[in-house]
Amino acid sequence: MPLYEYVCESDGTVLELIRPMADADKPVPDPEGKGRRFVRKMSTFAAKGEAGSIPLGVRSGGGCACGKPHGGCGSH
Repeated sequence: MPLYEYVCESDGTVLELIRPMADADKPVPDPEGKGRRFVRKMSTFAAKGEAGSIPLGVRSGGGCACGKPHGGCGSH
């Protein structure tokens, strides 16, 4: 199941909930019972690799999808 983030409209408190996609926009009960209203917020995702590594599929200087310079694999 996906992880969703919800933010309180009045005080900015953020909750993370694992819910079925069908329930993503359903009301979220206030975990502290204060009657606050939480709405789903747009989440961002970031992947972290080793320092100095190049993310998969990202190459500098152009070239072939195989990672070799243009003409390196014979397809260009």
